[in-house]
Amino acid sequence: MLSKLPDDILLNIVERLDIADATRTTILSRRWKQIPAILSKANTAMLEATRGILERRAGNPYSIHLLRMEFYLGDESIFIGQTVANTIATQKVASVEFIILTKLRNVFTNNELLTYGSQFMSFFDSCPVTFGGLARLTLENLRLGESGFPKIFSICKQLEFLRLYHCDMGIESLLEVEHPQLSELVIACSRIIKRIDLKWVPKLIVLKVNVFRSQDDPFCLGYAPLLQTVSIINTGFSWHKMLKLSELLGKTAISNLHLNFKSEKIWVKPEGRRQLLPVFHKLRRVNLYNIFEGCDLTWIMFILQGAPSLKELCIVVRDHLCEMVTGEQRKLYAFSEEKDKGVEWEPSASDFKHRNLAEVRIFGRFLAYDNIVRFVRNVMEAAVSLEGIKLYKSLVCQNCKQTVQKWTLKEKVSLTHKLNVGMLSSAVRIQFPNLEHVATWSTYCS
Repeated sequence: MLSKLPDDILLNIVERLDIADATRTTILSRRWKQIPAILSKANTAMLEATRGILERRAGNPYSIHLLRMEFYLGDESIFIGQTVANTIATQKVASVEFIILTKLRNVFTNNELLTYGSQFMSFFDSCPVTFGGLARLTLENLRLGESGFPKIFSICKQLEFLRLYHCDMGIESLLEVEHPQLSELVIACSRIIKRIDLKWVPKLIVLKVNVFRSQDDPFCLGYAPLLQTVSIINTGFSWHKMLKLSELLGKTAISNLHLNFKSEKIWVKPEGRRQLLPVFHKLRRVNLYNIFEGCDLTWIMFILQGAPSLKELCIVVRDHLCEMVTGEQRKLYAFSEEKDKGVEWEPSASDFKHRNLAEVRIFGRFLAYDNIVRFVRNVMEAAVSLEGIKLYKSLVCQNCKQTVQKWTLKEKVSLTHKLNVGMLSSAVRIQFPNLEHVATWSTYCS
């Protein structure tokens, strides 16, 4: 019945879907194979609407704060670029952002990646003024030649934000970044990039790396004096190298650290205070997401010992079954069955005390795993300035087959007793917030 709908209604339905789902509709029937063509029509319609809006603004004394364009890579892209170039030349535009999507987003071949890469560079070469004025750029599913990214960094001199999703220069490629204005760089799912070499990024503040498949460090920090936030998301396989944060962060002292282990192998190597202090002495906030259930959390104490200025610690302990690989596929893809091997840690001093940690938030199944309770007690003993601990039940995502559960009075009393029994004195306030007051799973793990 859906296939009999007219194009404009069909397009309206497709545009309400996630892009990946919209692309999958092409397998439903011959009628739905026209989706890519309809998406091209969407580009054309968007272009005409944009021209109309911008032309009506001609002579308007007020500047455009943000001109944000989200469109599909295609033949119409050049006309979109030319329209934006004309707007930059004739009107006051404070910031321009391009989000450039490909019509296939999940299932594609190497040749399609190369085709998209070639298509993008043709668009890029045709609109140097437009790209030269961009402040924000998001690209996906591109395989460029060796000169591709250097050219992008050279022309896009005003670029402040860059997100690359599944973009590379081929197998075992090296992405070198030198840029005077870039403040935020996001590299997502670019699995075959061997390493990101941040050679000279004097204004870089935020670095996010989502998935790395190299056996080497995922990135190398050169000159990045302003770097404050580092976020790494990765599924650790049995062959993955254990990362030493003191070596990975080099001479940069960060303020925020976010690590997501995807419920698999812990790929961070505990280190001593002396090694970590140069990179952790300014660290204020640490988020550790998707630590697998059953993991001995004692190793996390190495972060407290190496980060004397730490104020906030958030930990999510969870087997996120919606995303985890199970059964025989684990052997096929070399998933680790010893997920916490190599994270053994012993404190350098038995009387270690932390003077600044004020708040701890932990998500997990406390009543099922005593290891979480033991860790909380360790923190309570070490953190002499701790003001409060917030304990949440396990987070659930939109796909989880579970319902959000609230703490019962009996559970609160039992857990409070377990945490306080045997303690000489504790002024720490233990809270049990409900998950409905917390953002969704994706918010905590993105």
